[in-house]
Amino acid sequence: MKNLLFILLATLSIQAFGQSFNEDKTAFTNYIKRMYKFKAFEGVKIVEDYDDAYLISALSLSANKYPNESMMMRIADVKAQSQASTFLNGSNITMDMVMTTEEKEDADGAKESTTTMIESIKQNADGFVKAMELLTSFEIDDGERVLFIYMKKMQQAAAPAEDM
Repeated sequence: MKNLLFILLATLSIQAFGQSFNEDKTAFTNYIKRMYKFKAFEGVKIVEDYDDAYLISALSLSANKYPNESMMMRIADVKAQSQASTFLNGSNITMDMVMTTEEKEDADGAKESTTTMIESIKQNADGFVKAMELLTSFEIDDGERVLFIYMKKMQQAAAPAEDM
Protein backbone atom coordinates (compact mmCIF):
# COMPACT_ATOMS: atom_id res chain seq x y z
CA MET A 1 0.00 0.00 0.00
CA LYS A 2 2.88 2.37 0.80
CA ASN A 3 4.42 1.67 -2.61
CA LEU A 4 1.15 2.49 -4.36
CA LEU A 5 0.81 5.73 -2.41
CA PHE A 6 4.43 6.66 -3.24
CA ILE A 7 3.89 6.00 -6.97
CA LEU A 8 0.67 8.03 -6.94
CA LEU A 9 2.35 10.99 -5.21
CA ALA A 10 5.36 10.82 -7.54
CA THR A 11 3.09 10.81 -10.60
CA LEU A 12 1.08 13.78 -9.34
CA SER A 13 4.24 15.77 -8.55
CA ILE A 14 5.68 15.13 -12.02
CA GLN A 15 2.42 16.26 -13.65
CA ALA A 16 2.19 19.32 -11.40
CA PHE A 17 5.67 20.55 -12.32
CA GLY A 18 5.69 19.40 -15.94
CA GLN A 19 5.60 22.00 -18.67
CA SER A 20 5.90 21.98 -22.40
CA PHE A 21 9.21 22.55 -24.12
CA ASN A 22 9.46 26.11 -25.48
CA GLU A 23 5.90 27.14 -24.65
CA ASP A 24 6.87 30.82 -24.96
CA LYS A 25 8.48 30.21 -28.36
CA THR A 26 5.36 28.46 -29.64
CA ALA A 27 3.18 31.37 -28.51
CA PHE A 28 5.58 33.85 -30.15
CA THR A 29 5.57 31.83 -33.39
CA ASN A 30 1.76 31.84 -33.46
CA TYR A 31 1.75 35.60 -32.83
CA ILE A 32 4.11 36.24 -35.78
CA LYS A 33 2.02 33.97 -38.04
CA ARG A 34 -1.14 35.90 -37.10
CA MET A 35 0.71 39.16 -37.77
CA TYR A 36 1.71 37.90 -41.24
CA LYS A 37 -1.79 36.63 -42.09
CA PHE A 38 -3.30 39.97 -41.02
CA LYS A 39 -0.88 41.95 -43.18
CA ALA A 40 1.75 40.13 -45.23
CA PHE A 41 5.29 41.48 -44.89
CA GLU A 42 8.82 40.64 -45.91
CA GLY A 43 12.07 42.13 -44.70
CA VAL A 44 13.18 42.98 -41.19
CA LYS A 45 11.07 44.07 -38.24
CA ILE A 46 11.67 44.59 -34.55
CA VAL A 47 8.97 42.94 -32.45
CA GLU A 48 8.80 43.63 -28.73
CA ASP A 49 7.04 41.84 -25.93
CA TYR A 50 6.92 42.86 -22.27
CA ASP A 51 10.51 41.87 -21.50
CA ASP A 52 12.45 41.40 -24.73
CA ALA A 53 12.88 42.67 -28.27
CA TYR A 54 13.36 40.38 -31.26
CA LEU A 55 14.75 40.99 -34.72
CA ILE A 56 12.47 39.25 -37.22
CA SER A 57 13.60 38.55 -40.78
CA ALA A 58 10.92 37.30 -43.16
CA LEU A 59 11.51 36.22 -46.76
CA SER A 60 9.83 34.05 -49.33
CA LEU A 61 11.38 31.76 -51.91
CA SER A 62 9.87 30.04 -54.92
CA ALA A 63 9.47 26.36 -54.02
CA ASN A 64 10.15 25.04 -57.53
CA LYS A 65 13.44 26.92 -58.13
CA TYR A 66 15.53 24.70 -55.86
CA PRO A 67 16.49 21.07 -56.53
CA ASN A 68 16.00 20.04 -52.90
CA GLU A 69 14.73 21.35 -49.59
CA SER A 70 18.21 21.46 -48.07
CA MET A 71 19.44 23.95 -50.65
CA MET A 72 16.33 26.10 -50.24
CA MET A 73 16.83 26.15 -46.45
CA ARG A 74 20.49 27.19 -46.86
CA ILE A 75 19.59 30.00 -49.27
CA ALA A 76 16.87 31.21 -46.89
CA ASP A 77 19.34 31.18 -43.99
CA VAL A 78 21.91 33.26 -45.87
CA LYS A 79 19.28 35.74 -47.13
CA ALA A 80 17.88 36.19 -43.61
CA GLN A 81 21.38 36.93 -42.27
CA SER A 82 21.96 39.37 -45.13
CA GLN A 83 18.70 41.22 -44.46
CA ALA A 84 19.49 41.46 -40.74
CA SER A 85 23.04 42.66 -41.39
CA THR A 86 21.85 45.37 -43.77
CA PHE A 87 19.24 46.46 -41.22
CA LEU A 88 21.67 46.61 -38.30
CA ASN A 89 24.88 47.77 -40.02
CA GLY A 90 23.53 49.79 -42.92
CA SER A 91 24.62 49.52 -46.53
CA ASN A 92 26.22 51.50 -49.32
CA ILE A 93 23.96 51.90 -52.34
CA THR A 94 25.20 53.18 -55.70
CA MET A 95 23.19 53.81 -58.82
CA ASP A 96 24.39 54.27 -62.37
CA MET A 97 22.27 55.24 -65.32
CA VAL A 98 23.54 54.77 -68.87
CA MET A 99 21.61 56.49 -71.63
CA THR A 100 22.34 55.67 -75.26
CA THR A 101 20.84 57.30 -78.28
CA GLU A 102 20.91 55.64 -81.67
CA GLU A 103 19.98 57.43 -84.89
CA LYS A 104 18.77 55.56 -87.93
CA GLU A 105 17.95 56.88 -91.35
CA ASP A 106 15.04 55.31 -93.12
CA ALA A 107 14.61 54.90 -96.92
CA ASP A 108 13.05 58.38 -97.29
CA GLY A 109 16.07 60.01 -95.68
CA ALA A 110 14.24 60.90 -92.46
CA LYS A 111 16.23 60.43 -89.28
CA GLU A 112 14.73 58.55 -86.38
CA SER A 113 16.39 58.40 -82.98
CA THR A 114 15.91 55.75 -80.32
CA THR A 115 16.93 56.34 -76.71
CA THR A 116 17.67 53.45 -74.36
CA MET A 117 18.19 53.89 -70.61
CA ILE A 118 19.81 51.21 -68.46
CA GLU A 119 19.76 51.65 -64.70
CA SER A 120 22.12 49.68 -62.46
CA ILE A 121 21.69 49.63 -58.67
CA LYS A 122 24.29 47.99 -56.42
CA GLN A 123 24.09 47.48 -52.68
CA ASN A 124 27.07 46.57 -50.50
CA ALA A 125 26.80 45.80 -46.81
CA ASP A 126 29.48 45.03 -44.26
CA GLY A 127 29.08 42.98 -41.13
CA PHE A 128 27.60 39.68 -40.13
CA VAL A 129 24.68 38.68 -37.93
CA LYS A 130 25.16 35.35 -36.23
CA ALA A 131 22.63 33.11 -34.56
CA MET A 132 19.57 33.80 -36.68
CA GLU A 133 17.18 31.05 -35.66
CA LEU A 134 14.49 29.67 -37.96
CA LEU A 135 11.27 30.41 -36.13
CA THR A 136 8.88 28.90 -38.67
CA SER A 137 8.30 28.28 -42.35
CA PHE A 138 5.07 27.65 -44.20
CA GLU A 139 3.69 27.63 -47.74
CA ILE A 140 2.04 30.71 -49.22
CA ASP A 141 0.51 31.51 -52.63
CA ASP A 142 -1.12 28.09 -52.92
CA GLY A 143 2.13 26.25 -52.31
CA GLU A 144 4.13 28.07 -54.97
CA ARG A 145 6.25 29.97 -52.42
CA VAL A 146 7.57 29.19 -48.97
CA LEU A 147 7.78 31.91 -46.33
CA PHE A 148 10.68 31.66 -43.88
CA ILE A 149 10.65 33.64 -40.64
CA TYR A 150 13.90 33.92 -38.70
CA MET A 151 14.46 35.58 -35.35
CA LYS A 152 17.23 36.81 -33.11
CA LYS A 153 16.80 38.04 -29.57
CA MET A 154 18.15 41.57 -29.32
CA GLN A 155 20.55 42.65 -26.61
CA GLN A 156 18.86 44.84 -24.04
CA ALA A 157 20.62 48.05 -23.11
CA ALA A 158 21.50 48.39 -19.46
CA ALA A 159 18.87 50.27 -17.48
CA PRO A 160 20.04 53.71 -16.37
CA ALA A 161 20.96 53.98 -12.72
CA GLU A 162 18.48 55.90 -10.61
CA ASP A 163 19.70 58.98 -8.78
CA MET A 164 19.05 58.86 -5.09
